[in-house]
Amino acid sequence: MSRQRYELDDLLTLMAVLRDPEQGCPWDVKQDWDSIVPHTLEEAYEVADAIERRAFDELPGELGDLLFQVIYYSQFGAEQGRFDFHDVVDVLTAKMLKRHPHVFPDGTLASRRENLSAAEVQTHQVHSRWEALKAEERDAREARSVLADVPLNLPALSRAAKLSKRAARVGFDWPDTRGVIDKLREELDEVAEALDAGDHEHVREEIGDLLFATVNLARTLDADPERCLRATNAKFERRFRHVESALAEEGVPLAEAGLSRMERHWQVAKQREVDQQDVCQQETTPTSSSEGESRS
Repeated sequence: MSRQRYELDDLLTLMAVLRDPEQGCPWDVKQDWDSIVPHTLEEAYEVADAIERRAFDELPGELGDLLFQVIYYSQFGAEQGRFDFHDVVDVLTAKMLKRHPHVFPDGTLASRRENLSAAEVQTHQVHSRWEALKAEERDAREARSVLADVPLNLPALSRAAKLSKRAARVGFDWPDTRGVIDKLREELDEVAEALDAGDHEHVREEIGDLLFATVNLARTLDADPERCLRATNAKFERRFRHVESALAEEGVPLAEAGLSRMERHWQVAKQREVDQQDVCQQETTPTSSSEGESRS
């Protein structure tokens, strides 16, 4: 016998009961706005991780955990008479309708664009309109700076990307990618100079500048720096795990292996990945048929 399928209202009821001072869960009752924030960030990363691993069977659960964070904040708001979940849905829907006049011409959910497919809508016009509307919203909140409302709690790489993107939109940017690469070299030289001077505080500052310039390079190449670094983290982990396994097979403790032995196994792992990539490319590259060969 299949169990009952739960709906959104059931989830809202569950949260209300969990937070009930008499009948609820002691842990949930103790939570507040600030204590839940770290869990929200963690759940967002777990969603991203499941997507990048293509673990789509895990995704409903991870998305549910992320949704639960929204339910949590909505419950806090309801308890304090500020807002509830339905207000969140209403504000979000109204905002998206306003930001998509190219989809909902008269600003209502029932309206539709006529005689123009999504592919025919000019993407740059949509982006320009989107940013203009967001600027209007910032002005309405008296946030005049183009850098306003970039969340402080964003991961540093993501926040750097957003800050530099905002500045670039108003012309504060290098003319081309070569300029960013030159800036990277300049910042790296300044790190070396600070090291030579033995000024460790200045070294940390220059490393920050170097990282910021690297984020700008990613932005100019339309690459997400967080995604790039996550991919590199995964690559490092794969290769280092190979080093560990290879040394274990040799009966050599990791701490006694020495750099040259570890580097040798690292290079083996690296070459294996290159070879695998070559095989994948060969398998996906179509080959032309010879003249006397059947095409059937």
